[in-house]
Amino acid sequence: MTNTTNFLAFDLGASSGRAVVGQFDGNRLSLHEAHRFANGPTRLLGSLHWDALALFSEMKTGLAKAASQFNGNIAALGVDTWGVDFGLLDRRGELIGNPYHYRDSRTDGQVEEAFKLVPREEIFQQTGIQFMQLNSLFQLFAMAQQNSPLFDIAETLLFMPDLFNYWFTGRKTAEYTIASTSQAYNMQENRWATELLAKLGIPSHIFMEVIPPGTNLGPLLPHLLEETGLRGEVPVIAPGCHDTASAVAAVPVSADDAGRYAYISSGTWSLLGAETIAPVINPTSLKYNFTNEGGVQNTIRLLKNLDGLWLVQECRRVWAQQGKNYSFAQLTDMAAAAPAFTALVDPDDSLFLAPGDMGERMAEFCHRTGQPAPQDEGTIVRAFLESLALKYRWVLDRLEELVGHSIEVVHIVGGGTQNKLLNQFAADATGRRVVTGPIEATAIGNILLQMLAVGQISSLAEGREVVKRSFPVEVYEPQNFERWNGVYQRFVGLLSE
Repeated sequence: MTNTTNFLAFDLGASSGRAVVGQFDGNRLSLHEAHRFANGPTRLLGSLHWDALALFSEMKTGLAKAASQFNGNIAALGVDTWGVDFGLLDRRGELIGNPYHYRDSRTDGQVEEAFKLVPREEIFQQTGIQFMQLNSLFQLFAMAQQNSPLFDIAETLLFMPDLFNYWFTGRKTAEYTIASTSQAYNMQENRWATELLAKLGIPSHIFMEVIPPGTNLGPLLPHLLEETGLRGEVPVIAPGCHDTASAVAAVPVSADDAGRYAYISSGTWSLLGAETIAPVINPTSLKYNFTNEGGVQNTIRLLKNLDGLWLVQECRRVWAQQGKNYSFAQLTDMAAAAPAFTALVDPDDSLFLAPGDMGERMAEFCHRTGQPAPQDEGTIVRAFLESLALKYRWVLDRLEELVGHSIEVVHIVGGGTQNKLLNQFAADATGRRVVTGPIEATAIGNILLQMLAVGQISSLAEGREVVKRSFPVEVYEPQNFERWNGVYQRFVGLLSE
């Protein structure tokens, strides 16, 4: 490929991270994985943490590999990660301790405790964010409740991508899409929710200036250029630093599709929603516990966070510890061969939040709801996938109510699109056409924002046309909708919300 421009996307998810180089020739974009590394929680003295220094070391390795593979020529780089988690810095700008993992148990019960100080309606009116105990607001509230000594010395809070951007550039900021996931940001007035923070005993001085996605944060620090072999000045661009914001940016739709589609960013989590031009904050969105998160190019991601393939990932991890080393493909094949609708669960029941044996927890849910528990691995996985697809239907029905019009097509993007059984279940359960791809939507969206920042494209719409030209999609049509519709009524009766 000649006359190409190279962009480097760091895409860090809850289970792995990648350094992906995108090469743009002015018409099409191609991807090359320069480095892949594992990610996950580390348990220390009963608490779950992220190993931030190890992750940054892997990112530097990714820089060096990209420099080696592309002759040192990288036009820009950007970082996206999962949401809500953060690091705290002292007055010298040094990291205080290890950032907590969002599944740590310190937030157990903290949502209800917070409501004793600030009513649920007041929190939602300011933030517009779905109530989940893992949100930054409740992590910080738990620290306040426990009189954490970290508050005595913390000068700065940086969400995970902002922390890595700081280590790359020396600049401390809060990118808008990641800040919006915290439930500490006032989505109505586009500022930190300082009054809410004060009522909950959370210091507001630690929050940084909020910058829009696409901001040029400055060049990569000189010692990193020297250490990794990159050439010239490499600008660090803040893309949609929340991985879902970048994934949604890469949904291959045209302007004519506006309003007719929903998206699912499918991976460890399934994030199902629609793009809107303003937050939808009203009693109905509160009732259904939807979230209004910042998107790119002045959009809002009206969506619901659902436990996605986390359930299957945990099954696989626990079974591997028991000596049953199934691949994801094997588990999917076993699920396809298993009987249908043996049991149904709410994937977002609190039983399934923390790491553990999901098969045993499914049995507990079934006992609680008067259902026979699946007895073999294939049936367990199928029950999780069927339940997740039925939850998609539940959310889509309510999303249509919130946006005020019908949704005809569901675009599924991200790594979860490789589970073709779940894709078909999604079409069957919702009664809607499902279009899947691209698989690497998050890295692609990250790169699109870099391309926009340096002038390679002029708009997000132009970037989405690049995606449509560059990456294939698959289409799934609904099958057996009548049977799924009957099962759906049974499923709704089991929901904990």
